[in-house]
Order: sequence, then C-alpha cells, then structure tokens
Amino acid sequence: MKPENALIGPRLDHVGTGPAAGLVVLLHGHRSSGNDLIHLAKQVQPMLPDVAFVAPHGPEAIGGARRWFELSSVDPAVIWRGVSGASPSLDRFLDAERDRLRLTDDRIVLVGFSQGTVMALHTGLRRRALAGIVGYAGFLAGPDHLAEIRSRPPITLIHGDRDGIVPVQAMNASAAALKNAGLPVKTHVVPGLGHSINLQAMAAGMEAIQAALLLNTRH
Repeated sequence: MKPENALIGPRLDHVGTGPAAGLVVLLHGHRSSGNDLIHLAKQVQPMLPDVAFVAPHGPEAIGGARRWFELSSVDPAVIWRGVSGASPSLDRFLDAERDRLRLTDDRIVLVGFSQGTVMALHTGLRRRALAGIVGYAGFLAGPDHLAEIRSRPPITLIHGDRDGIVPVQAMNASAAALKNAGLPVKTHVVPGLGHSINLQAMAAGMEAIQAALLLNTRH
C-alpha cells in the first residue's frame, strides 16, 4: 500500500530490448503537472530507446494543476522551507522508481523546468551520485547550504534570455554558486526564448542527457 503522500505520475517505458539502461525523471513547474512534460519524452525517446521516463506530479494541488511547494513569496527563506519540505517525497519516489527498474542512482538524470529545476538541484545534489541534472528556466535554492551536498554530478542549466518569470540572471548566479562549490556546470542561454522550452533548448538538454548516461555506461 502506497503512503498517503506518495507521488504518482505518467511513465514512458523504454522500447529497447532487455532491461532499462537509464531513467530520466522530468520535474514540472508551478501550476503544471507531469502530464505537461511527458510529451517531451515521447519526442526524444527514439534517440534514447533504452531509457525509461517518468514525470511525477508535484505533491500539492493548486486548482486543476500541481506544484512542488507554495511560491507566494520570493523570500529565499520561504523558498528554502518549501523546497526542503517537498524534497523527502521526491526522494522516496526516486528510490521507488530506481528499484522498480533495478537501476542505481548513477543511471538517473533529473530534468527540471522552473520550480522543477529548483527541486532537481536541491534533491539531486543530496543523493548519491546521479548521472546528471538538467535544469530549464530555474535557479538554485539556498546557495549558502551547499556544504551539505553529497555528490557532484554534471549539471547543465538552460535559460532563455527573454524569460520574464525567472530572469536569466538567476541562472548565472546559480551557476556561479555551484561552480564555487566545485560542481561541474555548463550553461546555455537561448536567444529570444521566454519562460519556456523550444527546439534549441531541447537539443541542449538532450545532449546533456546523452553525455551523462554515456559517462556511466554499464560494463
């Protein structure tokens, strides 16, 4: 029986022969759901046939959509409390999906959009070494808490230079804090892109996912 606060969301199983070789976990933004991101997996699956995808719904309902935590304030302390409170349920979900597919953490890539990027960075850096983290249009919560991270996976941050919700400067500040903590970070600024994902942004993310899983190819 699942715990009352267990996360759920749509899955896209791998189409290759044999067991799954990796897992990409898609974390949606505020006022969205896993349903809005799983279609991205369908577009890239032909290039990653041995990889499974899952897009959990955030734990909090907001109208007909979901969120990971309340985002009524830009106060860093409020955001820190929100992401810290939501992280345990995501951690349990990742454990369950990893075990279901008989994988290890180094075969998992977290891909977040906006609030999902906040969750991916927070939770991913506090787990055993993941294959990688890809963050779209988001930022790092609690840069002064980086001493507590447990791993240093490759990180790719992608942002539109016309983002009016989370300015591109937030990506730059996050990247600087992560690099200062010794993490390998790449950034991509997409010209003309707002708070969204276009084909150029998708291509940059796909390249990062492929590189992350290639680095951890089974022997």
